[in-house]
Amino acid sequence: MTVLLCGAGAVGARAARQLVDTPGVEHVLVADRDARRARSVVEVMSPKAEVTDWRPGDPMPGGVSVLACALPGGVDAVAAPPAVDAGVDVVSCADDRAGVAALLALGARARRTGSRIVVGAGLAPGLTDVLAAHAGAALDTVTTVRVARSGTAGPACRDALRRALRERPRELRAGRWNEDPRRGGHELVWFPDPVGAAECHLVDGGVELLYDGFPGLERASVRFAAPPSRGWAPFPVRRAADAGWAAARVEVDGRRGVAWETLVYGVVERAEVAAGTVLATVAAHLAGALAVGPALPPGATGLARAVDPVAFLGELTTRGVRAAAFEGTPV
Repeated sequence: MTVLLCGAGAVGARAARQLVDTPGVEHVLVADRDARRARSVVEVMSPKAEVTDWRPGDPMPGGVSVLACALPGGVDAVAAPPAVDAGVDVVSCADDRAGVAALLALGARARRTGSRIVVGAGLAPGLTDVLAAHAGAALDTVTTVRVARSGTAGPACRDALRRALRERPRELRAGRWNEDPRRGGHELVWFPDPVGAAECHLVDGGVELLYDGFPGLERASVRFAAPPSRGWAPFPVRRAADAGWAAARVEVDGRRGVAWETLVYGVVERAEVAAGTVLATVAAHLAGALAVGPALPPGATGLARAVDPVAFLGELTTRGVRAAAFEGTPV
């Protein structure tokens, strides 16, 4: 099986390493607008990796089974249509509102051509959606999902986060979408060490995927911590953030039997490691090299519906990305 990896930045480089180390993935084509960056990634890989001059919007090369996108927001919408038209599967780690919406909008087109599109296969959205699904499986009903994330993977990721923090936030309340014309929803979120507490801001990125993953959901929200940049962060910059650590926290409320329960999961990892590993694992699953979920039908879906949470989290653990449950009483 051949995977075309588009994007050789921080996330793409980690995804490339994971792909070439996956038995069953026979060939990895690496494309990037900076040819030198693509070559630098391929040079440290096994002979399974090769640079290609493919660009988003070009026809798909022959023999490609999966297009894995580690691209800045918006570029995925240009890269994906030729793959969909060729019946090639697509996985993207896009986390911005416009990028997610554009990929989901290709669902009907993908069903006609037999292509499968997995949207939001990064840290958040992505791993957080799988953690929410894992928590939801332990409950009879799920009413609320709250996601928070701190940390970025590289310059493109930081730019996307800043755009998300400037956009009008949206959340699900009482089963209805609410948009606040003002930036609001600030909340102090406690992540595992070494990240600790961070003031997180309500954003739109990925909240639609949470809603799609839990039919009947009443409340859903996503909050991101501002990137550690002088003059921008509303809280003192933490050394952990400066050192590249990222964290995610997922809080799920629901009913089990007659009792209401709250389950809280979290993960701490380098942002590019977590996102790149998730992206590569999903690409390998679509290529048939891994079995971490059911066979997907053609169309577009979020990661929570694309994999089995237990199998997927187990595979991530073998690759060094581990999630954990919070103990104690959520506040």
